[in-house]
Amino acid sequence: MRSQIKLGSIGGIEIGLHYTWFIIAVLIAFSLALHFHGLRPDWGNSIVWTAAVITAALFFVTLLLHELAHCIVAKSRGLQVRSITLFALGGVSQIESEATSAKSEFWIAIAGPITSVILGCIFVLLAHASRWLPGGKPATPIAAILLWLGYINVTLAIFNMIPGFPLDGGRVLRAITWWITGNAQKSTRIASRIGQGVAFLFVLLGLYRFFVGANIGGLWLIFIGWFLIDAARSSYLQVGLISVLRDRRVSDIMESDCTIVEDYLSLRDFFEQYLLHSASRCFIVAQEGRVLGLVSSAELKKVPRENWPQTSVQGIMRPLQQVPSVPPEMPAIQALEVMGRTSNDQLAVVSDGKLQGIFSRGQVMRFLQLNAGVGTK
Repeated sequence: MRSQIKLGSIGGIEIGLHYTWFIIAVLIAFSLALHFHGLRPDWGNSIVWTAAVITAALFFVTLLLHELAHCIVAKSRGLQVRSITLFALGGVSQIESEATSAKSEFWIAIAGPITSVILGCIFVLLAHASRWLPGGKPATPIAAILLWLGYINVTLAIFNMIPGFPLDGGRVLRAITWWITGNAQKSTRIASRIGQGVAFLFVLLGLYRFFVGANIGGLWLIFIGWFLIDAARSSYLQVGLISVLRDRRVSDIMESDCTIVEDYLSLRDFFEQYLLHSASRCFIVAQEGRVLGLVSSAELKKVPRENWPQTSVQGIMRPLQQVPSVPPEMPAIQALEVMGRTSNDQLAVVSDGKLQGIFSRGQVMRFLQLNAGVGTK
């Protein structure tokens, strides 16, 4: 999941917001305003809304700390962490490689819930210091804010420990199963199936609550269940993909038999003479034998069809110097990480200063379909 708004970086980890974050932020602020108003009807609207906005903001800070805990442990275990994105259902850390051992997987997964529990306890203790007594109502807005943050962080930790992959609890389950079986892929399959089962129960519970009158609450559970089903399946496919590509090099997957296209060729001729009849999806733009760049159907689609006769492939190509390059001996998984960092679907494979071929997402998917079928499940 990529963020639409960049907030900056912490320790080299980019922090950003997904557009769905704004939806949940507004919903949380409104629900908190109703909560504080019901808790203390004697508070004025300005106090209630100020407390609601501050609490919502601090809640997302605690979500960020939860994700940072995952990232810090991952980096301490030698894994590369790219970013953290806050979205509708919380936060997600973009860790660019899988844990190499069950022990690493366990500590990376458990770090977030432990952090949330610690934060929750600290907030409850601070609420108590602000004249709140167990069983009673908070006397001040500060105590109300601290108490809600305490309870929600403990609740967040409990929710995340549900054994539904890819929740933290599902990853802890995967780590334990991995330690027992010694097989990472088998443990992922087990955790993923349990995760889908848990998610299906969320959907059933949501349907039940919806039909007995808990309209919004029921729909929310259905949405969470649907999200977890999709996330469990996607996570399993991702881990399966990594296991298939683990021992593969760029040279094993790249397309080296690229078609040479002259730079002056019009887009109409490029489409009719090459794209329609060539099985290749690797097209190199050249001028008198000198490589200028790469062109694909993706660039062609950006140009209105009526402009194809007047536009040359040189006009839409990506200059070779702007295409990230990798050596042929680089591990395929590492090349995919380069794609993720640079947001490119194609990489130039260069050796001794010469273009050897193209490494692309499409070529990876074809390789998986031919060798493992991972891309077709």
